[in-house]
Amino acid sequence: MARRSEGVPQDPGYVPSAPSDDQLIHRHAENGEIVGYTPAEYGVRKDDGLSVVKPVNSSAGLLVLAVLISLAFGGMLYGIVQMALTDQWHILGEIWWMYLLILFPLFAGWSSYFKERRAEKLRKSRNLPRPVE
Repeated sequence: MARRSEGVPQDPGYVPSAPSDDQLIHRHAENGEIVGYTPAEYGVRKDDGLSVVKPVNSSAGLLVLAVLISLAFGGMLYGIVQMALTDQWHILGEIWWMYLLILFPLFAGWSSYFKERRAEKLRKSRNLPRPVE
């Protein structure tokens, strides 16, 4: 039995049930219509959350942010290597908390990118427009 068909009834004519209306997130799409999305199809938060700056929520934008944060973390790791080569470990005692602080945006950036990328693939497979709010 194929891995994809595990747990799926193998009766001829089986059609998976559509998600019920209470499981859908109803949002405006790019074309102006109100469309129901499952949470997996919706992806990351699309509204501005009453902020001054409009958030980045496309997969390309999230990828750029995740790469920039990864480069910053790589620079910090390079700093540890330089501290080890010059035997200046006392510096790490003063800035160790910065390494813990950057882990949150690092993981959040990459997880948001993968969540939105998966949502884009699901929307494309169902031929749904991208939600704008």
